[in-house]
Amino acid sequence: MNHPTRPWGDEPSHPPETARVPDVLAPAKLGPVTLRNRIVKAATYEGLSRKSLVTDELIEFHVRHAAGGVGMTTVAYCAVAPDGRTDRKQLLWTDDALPGMRKLTDAVHAEGAAVAAQIGHAGPVANPKGNGAPALAPGRHFHATTTSFTKAATRADLDRVVQGHAHAGRMAIEAGFDAVEIHLGHNYLASSFLSPKINHRKDGYGGSLANRARLSRDIARAVRDAVGDRIAITAKLNMDDGVPGGFWLDEAIQVARWLEADGSLDALELTAGSSLLNPMYLFKGDAPLREFAAVMPQPLKLGVKLVGRRFLREYPYEDLYLLRDARQIRAAVKLPLILLGGVTDKAGMDTAMAEGFQFVAMARALLREPDLINRIKDAPDTKSLCIHCNKCMTAIYGGTRCVLVQPV
Repeated sequence: MNHPTRPWGDEPSHPPETARVPDVLAPAKLGPVTLRNRIVKAATYEGLSRKSLVTDELIEFHVRHAAGGVGMTTVAYCAVAPDGRTDRKQLLWTDDALPGMRKLTDAVHAEGAAVAAQIGHAGPVANPKGNGAPALAPGRHFHATTTSFTKAATRADLDRVVQGHAHAGRMAIEAGFDAVEIHLGHNYLASSFLSPKINHRKDGYGGSLANRARLSRDIARAVRDAVGDRIAITAKLNMDDGVPGGFWLDEAIQVARWLEADGSLDALELTAGSSLLNPMYLFKGDAPLREFAAVMPQPLKLGVKLVGRRFLREYPYEDLYLLRDARQIRAAVKLPLILLGGVTDKAGMDTAMAEGFQFVAMARALLREPDLINRIKDAPDTKSLCIHCNKCMTAIYGGTRCVLVQPV
């Protein structure tokens, strides 16, 4: 596993003495949008869409988080092409989907929160059997979890994906979203091109970091060209794939610099891990193998039981566990950054603000307690009840939730 080598990697990146540390609970600008606070409900695939359309259950999911006090909630995952879905039920940007999306954004706005749509193409993480199309990847390789081969993306495929992101941005405006989050992480398509472990191409999309970053930068520029300043644009970027030989922090710093120079983004959310090769690297905490096996179809169920520990590894949890690496991105760019990973209480939020991050993103803690932000406003010493058991991850097939809480 790679580890930071810079001697200043553990040093806090405090803003200058003259800079005012922002109040995380006060209103803040994200591009052209004003959020009521600096707290974002991170994208967690809800598993609540049907036939690629919004359902009342999906609306209720996001209304709970909006009513619970977040500044913005993020709808995940809105695929930019049918072959880019990890699940055949996932949202697609079609005319048929617009009425439901508008109903969702109106409902969230009624609670005083903003709402973002996470857009992307799953690439090698896509479900080829459910989609009825091969999973796209930088090259052809065997897809172990679906027992099929990926398709090496052609230039035409990549142009289609880029334009699909632009189309999604335009439709997000029409649907009433305040922002889009471009998925450049977790070894989804753009992230798989960034990875030297996965991307072995010899053309203009492979080899050097500049070539491997070409797809990510093209996507971000296409979205900016499509939406202008009408909505905010953020992106989720890996700092570390969590696999030897994968995309890592030294290259992530340069990609962040390029994205900043391109002027395509209003903020960057920093993440880690590979849904393809090491999914638990992002989450930290328990790896609930028995619960994963229980919801998997055969032969995956048997595979999880036999060799699941090799794929679903456990990593110790600590609050703000991505902060050490994120500091190095913070030191390299002026672009607004969103700190993700182990943000569970007001103290952690204040630490993020003091270290120069403009926003924080929360996921599991809000699945456990959608009203956590309101309770923190009333009592700043409130602690999250999330125990990082990660059993919520096994609920995505029937509706993502904290399994320790009885559904209403």
